[in-house]
Amino acid sequence: MGRLTAIVLGAAGGGGFPQWNCRCPVCRLAWDGDPRVTRSSQASLAVSADGRQFTLLNASPDLREQIAATPALQPAAGLRGSPIAAVMLTGAEIDQTAGLLALRERHAFTIHGSAQTLDAVAANPMFNVLASDVVARRACAIGAPVPLPGGVQADLFTVPGKVPLYLEGDDLELAAETEANVGVEISCGGRRLAFVPGCAAATPALIERLARADVVLFDGTLFTDDEMIATGTGIKSGRRMGHMPIDGEGGSLAALAGLPGRRIYIHINNTNPIRVAGSPERRKVEAAGWEIAADRLKIEL
Repeated sequence: MGRLTAIVLGAAGGGGFPQWNCRCPVCRLAWDGDPRVTRSSQASLAVSADGRQFTLLNASPDLREQIAATPALQPAAGLRGSPIAAVMLTGAEIDQTAGLLALRERHAFTIHGSAQTLDAVAANPMFNVLASDVVARRACAIGAPVPLPGGVQADLFTVPGKVPLYLEGDDLELAAETEANVGVEISCGGRRLAFVPGCAAATPALIERLARADVVLFDGTLFTDDEMIATGTGIKSGRRMGHMPIDGEGGSLAALAGLPGRRIYIHINNTNPIRVAGSPERRKVEAAGWEIAADRLKIEL
């Protein structure tokens, strides 16, 4: 068995970067070709320890293009086939599940996720194009180890957050710890990687869990809680959307400062100024020891 390897297929939040209809100050740089910013697709990872079979952590709407940009995920032999052997979902948001529809050509793989997430997928008949005789669905219990193809193991853990946008009701809880929003720890040979693309608050239990990991990829959606309001791109705060900010009181920069492992921000919104190389916000997170995820970043543990 080889080393645990993770490939960042996409590093952006929902909508990607630049967002298709946005000319906020950060997107404007991308549309104008400014070299300080790099285009990015929506957040997803591919993990493996043998380099032959891969598990995707979430299936973004950009999956077709992500496969085209990642040789390790491309068909290598035979008439049809793929190294993608499983998908592990951390929730049922559009940007976590829509890419499943790109995998509909009767390729055998398994979709893993919490029971609540798989129920949300099952409730949408569009996903019935994934033929049940070749695409299995496996509900994973929180805290129960799940062997995955490629020689890795997954453990799901609850993360403060909310249900997907399309399932919100009048009694919405913004930082509930339920199966609707989870993180996943991928391990192999004593090495651990934690993937938390959406988090509303850093609880003591979550911090303790992340402190075990050699690498943490964590929710970097917004730099400040009111970022979208201040830029005129939205009316919701980060916490209202289920994402704690990076900076400010209760932000992840301070809350996770004591983590001993490698720390990488992922799921970075198009409005977030940490996208801009050399910006004060980028310098602040880098000075604190954080990295900024980029598409095609390869992480070997």
